[in-house]
Amino acid sequence: MENNRTRITIDDFSELYKKYGPMVLRRCRYILKNEDAALDAMQDVFVRVIERHSLLNSVCSSFFYTVATTVCLNKLRSRANSSCSGHDTLLNEIADNTTAFHEDITDTTLLLEAIFRDTRKNTQKIAVMHYIDGYTLEETAAEMNMSVSGIRKRLMVLRKKAQLFT
Repeated sequence: MENNRTRITIDDFSELYKKYGPMVLRRCRYILKNEDAALDAMQDVFVRVIERHSLLNSVCSSFFYTVATTVCLNKLRSRANSSCSGHDTLLNEIADNTTAFHEDITDTTLLLEAIFRDTRKNTQKIAVMHYIDGYTLEETAAEMNMSVSGIRKRLMVLRKKAQLFT
């Protein structure tokens, strides 16, 4: 039963894969830290998109980004549930270093709050996309609907603020 859905063609899929595949793979690599797992997750992302092909007219990079994040986090949860011994080892390491761990988190949190204080709301998203997710200036600009020079300027302001605190 198709309920007014259009069938996805191979050309549609190819276009989506070419356009969003590199971004999805980057996101999967970043979260999973394993090339084979990232490739598997990327395939799962595109399968989910095809399953919801009624959304094809409205898909955008943020949709793929969200689906990729969800798929990867689910894979990490499954991995953690299936390998208790590795999970126990990690928990023991964290327990041994709890005080230092919490101090590092607190210091980092305070530093980031100071850097992002008095900045525009989407500046933090720009920084995450560029510095953490590995987007180029052009990709970040396209995603944020801004010019490359606007992205560059916001990042420069953040770098100057960060230098004041380090």
